[in-house]
Amino acid sequence: MEGNGKLEAQIEALLNVEKQMRQAGDVAATRKAATDILQLCFDARAWKTLNEQIVLLSKRRGQLKQAVQAMVQQAMQYIDQTPDLDSKIELIKTLNSVSAGKIYVEIERARLIKKLTKIKEEQGLIGEAADLMQEVAVETFGAMAKTEKIAFILDQVRLCLDHKDYVRAQILSRKINPRVFEADPSKEKKKPKEGENVVEEPAADIPALLELKQIYYQLMIRFYSHSNDYLEICRCYKAIYEIPSVKEDPAQWIPVLRKICWYLVLSPHDPMQSSLHNSTLEDKNLSEIPHFRLLLKQLITMEVIQWTALWSTFKDEFENEKNMPGGTLGDKAADDLKLRVIEHNILVVSKYYARITLKRLADLLCLDIQEAEKHLSEMVVSKALVAKIDRPMGIVCFQPAKDSNDILNSWAFNLEKLLDLVEKSCHQIHKETMVHKAALKA
Repeated sequence: MEGNGKLEAQIEALLNVEKQMRQAGDVAATRKAATDILQLCFDARAWKTLNEQIVLLSKRRGQLKQAVQAMVQQAMQYIDQTPDLDSKIELIKTLNSVSAGKIYVEIERARLIKKLTKIKEEQGLIGEAADLMQEVAVETFGAMAKTEKIAFILDQVRLCLDHKDYVRAQILSRKINPRVFEADPSKEKKKPKEGENVVEEPAADIPALLELKQIYYQLMIRFYSHSNDYLEICRCYKAIYEIPSVKEDPAQWIPVLRKICWYLVLSPHDPMQSSLHNSTLEDKNLSEIPHFRLLLKQLITMEVIQWTALWSTFKDEFENEKNMPGGTLGDKAADDLKLRVIEHNILVVSKYYARITLKRLADLLCLDIQEAEKHLSEMVVSKALVAKIDRPMGIVCFQPAKDSNDILNSWAFNLEKLLDLVEKSCHQIHKETMVHKAALKA
């Protein structure tokens, strides 16, 4: 009790000093008096008193913002030295309530929320942790370092994905422009001009920009895997593959390049997929995994692929992917691969045939007639190709229907070609006649 009385007396004396300095407008002395009170409480390990004094000092009439900022920063150093979890949570909540709504301690508040979120996460309360993190909009913080902002938003996205809140995860991920990862840190301005906000140094545990790039794309892979958006997953792996630290280490880039190849062949055919497919085939590193070069070649060559032969060749590689770093291909991947092969075969047939019977089409696709018709119809609906089915006759026509303007244009073009040919023939006949006459005269 004697110790408590002594502490209270010391605090009371310092509170009087703080009041005089505050009323005199002495910033440095007010700040020192406030932090000395907190230090007294910390040295005495009086955690309850410490919380009370933080609230009391922050609510005093005309309290200087520099004093509040100094108090919050000082008390944050005590968080990791609290004797138990309850004291730790109580101190974080106190500091959080004091810094709420105050712009000059917004960075400290974001860091406090992050600490509290980590505790909630360790307790298994993912939903609460995700809700807590979403309270803070760090993208509006002018004084926060770029890397710390990105790391904070990525934590928000990760918690939403853990909580299976995919809509909010997508909204939060859009706060990060992927072009920010391409910035050259050496070219960034170091010294702010007069009147600009001074950007604080990021916290010690914040990763570098290229590490954040890898984390960002890994989170986006998790997001796109939920909806089996294979092309976007492939583009994410492509971005990871371009990171210098990954590209220099074969142990890192080989699994990533394997994933790029798998997701390319799983993606539906479109111009973006075709462009990525061709650029990947030109990659010299693909020679390290020749099996995958063969797979990509087959899917781009205009020849019908036998599914059973392809699956028997690549089944082992497909199964091995489950043991490779970076996650598995997903439950639907094998079915989707078969579907891509069928779609490829239909496109090949449409290139070689103007009209074909359904029976012959089904034979080429190694399917029954109903399945062949179903896959063909789906491709027509998705506008991957143009086709019409005459069901009574059992004939598929791959030629698009022409309107009257197209027919007239083709007639005009054909007439023009015909007249050109007649003119050339006349010229050749005239030339031959002249040569013949010259020969006779001689």
